[in-house]
Amino acid sequence: METSQGITLAALAIHFLVGLSRAMILFIVCSGLSFVLGVLRVPNVAHGSLYMIGAFSAFSIFTLLGGGAVAFWAALILAPFVVAIVSLIAERSLFKHLYQREHLMLLLFTFALMLILGDLVKIIWGAQYRSIMAPEFLRGSFPLFGASLPRYNVFLLIVGPLVAIGLWLFTNKTKIGKIARAAAVDMEMVGALGINVSWVFAFAFVLGCFLAGMGGALVAPTISITIGMDHDLIIEAFLIVVIGGLGNMWGAMVGSLIFGLTQSFGVLFLPQFAIVFPYTAVVIVLLIRPKGLLKSVW
Repeated sequence: METSQGITLAALAIHFLVGLSRAMILFIVCSGLSFVLGVLRVPNVAHGSLYMIGAFSAFSIFTLLGGGAVAFWAALILAPFVVAIVSLIAERSLFKHLYQREHLMLLLFTFALMLILGDLVKIIWGAQYRSIMAPEFLRGSFPLFGASLPRYNVFLLIVGPLVAIGLWLFTNKTKIGKIARAAAVDMEMVGALGINVSWVFAFAFVLGCFLAGMGGALVAPTISITIGMDHDLIIEAFLIVVIGGLGNMWGAMVGSLIFGLTQSFGVLFLPQFAIVFPYTAVVIVLLIRPKGLLKSVW
């Protein structure tokens, strides 16, 4: 069956699911950025660089272990921890001294950190394009309405909701998650109870950056891993966090869905203007809801 524009329902279904899978990558990265914004009030521009480090780390682990399914899963699991270690070093040496500074200073500081991390990535991995290959059972595609849906996209559709549920359970059902939320509201009171707020903040920062690394590792089999892949991502991530509601995890999910689906359907209907569709959606949302679709924690 075709629409009035000659586009089949199968194409609509495929682009919808591909848009959802793209949204899951965006959500995983943006949930980390939103978590750091919500708890620490830090607009971390270097978040995209950590996403890039996650992708390059996945490539190095995959290559070091000789490729194959075991190497792929090891890269997927270990790369976010590499990013977590990098972020812990940055937090303990730099960020912990800056939390009380103005947002503009934090913005400039994280922008400078983004440039430094970009140069370090270039020094370590070089400027060549890299890639990794998903294991055999995640290659190929599933038939759907006469079209084909890549298996790896289905995998992303499973991982994204699992991350969302896990992050929600952590922030709402665990002791440290509740402490982090309380510290975001009243740091002095939490400190007065004998809790080391500095390490709570460190944990929150590392968790947010861990999610950035996870996003980078997950996206590695779908794109070319290269210098500069962080720039477009961080622009999209901040827009998603803003339209969803600053610091709101479910807002990050809604914003990611809007961005991923409008981009995917833009490719289907007007491919030459596909890049415009997500930004048009952002403008419309902000005109209607200037503070974001869901409640902002700021």
